[in-house]
Amino acid sequence: MDVTSTTSTTAATAAAAKATSSVGAKLNAETFLTLFMTQLKNQDPTKPMDGTEYVSQLATLSQVEQATQTNKKLDSLLTSSFLDQADSIVGRTLSSADGTTSGTVQSVKVTGDGALATLTDGRTVLLQSGVSVS
Repeated sequence: MDVTSTTSTTAATAAAAKATSSVGAKLNAETFLTLFMTQLKNQDPTKPMDGTEYVSQLATLSQVEQATQTNKKLDSLLTSSFLDQADSIVGRTLSSADGTTSGTVQSVKVTGDGALATLTDGRTVLLQSGVSVS
């Protein structure tokens, strides 16, 4: 069984989700409201901000918060997917992408970089493109 496409795609998706969620976390509701209030305090009283601009900025905040929540759920789903994949290879024979490491999978640990298989002899193999399981 070849785990090439599934694992590499899932790892890439997890990395992209993690990057997106960290961007959303930096601009949270509190930061947005602080910036928004500062903008209101310092606006020109003779040319106040248009009401549609207020609505637009509040909609942007809502989108950022929704994206952050979606990314948290996506991270959880990807971890679950990794665990399902990991469960299916325990007890099977694995060969590393470069062919130097081979053995029976004893356990699999899901990390930020993907899934790391531990063989019965203690060696570890990162489940990545080119790894084969039989």
